[in-house]
Amino acid sequence: MKEAIIIFVRNPQLGKIKTRLAATLGEEKALAIYKELLHHTKEITAQITADKYVFYFDKIEENDLWNAPGFFKSLQCNDELGDKMKNAFRKLFNEGYEKVAIIGSDCFELTTTIIGEAFALLKNNDAVIGPAKDGGYYLLGMKKMIEPVFENKQWSTDSVFRETINDLTENNFSFSCLPLLTDVDTEEDWNYTKKILS
Repeated sequence: MKEAIIIFVRNPQLGKIKTRLAATLGEEKALAIYKELLHHTKEITAQITADKYVFYFDKIEENDLWNAPGFFKSLQCNDELGDKMKNAFRKLFNEGYEKVAIIGSDCFELTTTIIGEAFALLKNNDAVIGPAKDGGYYLLGMKKMIEPVFENKQWSTDSVFRETINDLTENNFSFSCLPLLTDVDTEEDWNYTKKILS
């Protein structure tokens, strides 16, 4: 089946990313950590066979780490996160992909193996979701457009995963869950992740 992964990234600009990290560690350290996260995301996705689409937040960077075979560049729409994701999924389904998954660039615990498992689970499920410890999710995959999961959410809150599961259940979509992982948003997340990976 034709597979694609959407990678949502922010342009790595001082003072504009990882504001909760910057609040305690400073803007320069927050930027350095985010660049590490970007490199990690690039390394784990480069190894999967699916086509990779990098969706930038502000503007498409011409020369950066995503200039590599198998990666295609695009731009997020200027709407709330739900609309941004919905438009990205719709774009790739319209291009003929049969399995599409989205990830961010915030999770050091995410691996190539877990992403591969997500695509495998889509063989027998309409959707797959990877819960994050903050109540959101680090991966969402589907093999057909499921619009309710992008609507009526308070994004970046601890209710997003639960509400997404409710949307899938109430609309009779089959789904499977991936392991619980930690997104790096705060100094506590960063320290936890360093301990796990050391």
